[in-house]
Amino acid sequence: MKTIDSIPTGKISRATRLVRTGVKVGINQLKYYGDTLVDPQNAKEKLNQNNASDIYEGLKNLKGSALKVAQMLSMEKNILPKAYVEQFSLAQFSVPPLSAPLVRKTFYKYFGKHPEDLFDTFNSQSIAAASIGQVHQATKDGKELAIKIQYPGIADSISSDLAIVKPVAIKMFNIKGKDSDKYFEEVEQKLLEETDYTLEVKQSQQMVLDCKHIEHLIFPNYYPNLSNQRIITMDWMQGEHLSEFTKVNTDTKLADRLGQALWDFYMYQMHELKRVHADPHPGNFLVTTKGELVAIDFGCIKVVPDAFYIPYFELAIPENINNPEMFTQKLYELEILTPRDTPEEIAFFSTLFHEMLSLFTQPMHKETFDFSDETFFSKVADLSEKYSKDTQLRKMNGNRGSKHFLYINRTFFGLYNLMNDLGAKVVVNNYKTLKSNIV
Repeated sequence: MKTIDSIPTGKISRATRLVRTGVKVGINQLKYYGDTLVDPQNAKEKLNQNNASDIYEGLKNLKGSALKVAQMLSMEKNILPKAYVEQFSLAQFSVPPLSAPLVRKTFYKYFGKHPEDLFDTFNSQSIAAASIGQVHQATKDGKELAIKIQYPGIADSISSDLAIVKPVAIKMFNIKGKDSDKYFEEVEQKLLEETDYTLEVKQSQQMVLDCKHIEHLIFPNYYPNLSNQRIITMDWMQGEHLSEFTKVNTDTKLADRLGQALWDFYMYQMHELKRVHADPHPGNFLVTTKGELVAIDFGCIKVVPDAFYIPYFELAIPENINNPEMFTQKLYELEILTPRDTPEEIAFFSTLFHEMLSLFTQPMHKETFDFSDETFFSKVADLSEKYSKDTQLRKMNGNRGSKHFLYINRTFFGLYNLMNDLGAKVVVNNYKTLKSNIV
């Protein structure tokens, strides 16, 4: 893959790149109108493919928060068209890497030394590159190491990137109201945390310590003395990315075992630690030849406050979902309903969230759940499509819910998709845990 020697970091230069991408999308829209006359059956799919390709091409060299948003969207399999999911998923671990000279320059800036001065061997060619950083192989004192290097200027461009994206997001999600800034502030704060590699090392070491007891789940060791604000050194973990593993695996028992490890990992974080790895995409997990699951990235950790945790999971209990008084009370506690809502808005969003929660919490209602059940995921997709086309919803204020929904819902959507990719049947047994934690 072709390497890059520089990354645009200024607000104007990044905005210019995004505007160019917008022009291409506009041209695609004009072509689409012509295609509807010539080939109406395939016109929409062609538009999606062209737009997805052009948007990704525009973002991949910018890297940073713009590309991170695309990576996050790639997990929304039931919301985005397939063409977007396929293109944006490349942001997980396959984007143009920094050139060797730029890698050396970055090392010298933050260590005052070049890579070869710190390690016995260092591969200047990137092994994997994603939205915020890329990974290199190295050795030291007989240990194989993975070195994650953050792209230059990424942390400094987060605020300006989000300022550019904000008007588009407001229109796309129909966000209104004076308190809509809370969502953008939440995203900005988490992205700033993800670019603080010193914080990530601390979070990673704590997560390893807290979760090392979970069966069939392993982690790398982290080396603070060889890490800093923009570079992380950890053990090199041999394995296949989860997305590649699921494409070829035919061993259902192995899939169930890995799925159980993944499920237990997330449920322990959510219900015991109240602190969760909120970036569950396939690029963050490996499968070893021994059939162990490896978790390798803890830059995005979401703390779950009790004020959100308790009402959120109370609505995972069927008796509460089907108790109108209790259900309405929890919707207010979660800021889904507000005192400013009209009777029409209260009725509409109460119905919408009752339908969504009744379906989405089904895996938590049983002792076991089969995530290979395509009927369940088809219902989720159908519900997403139903409301994406709902003209009444477009007229409503889309500014709904606590800011904590952004990363908690992202966590569960990502987890469900990974479990579905594995086709795993697991012991959920979460209902008792929920009742014991919230009573």
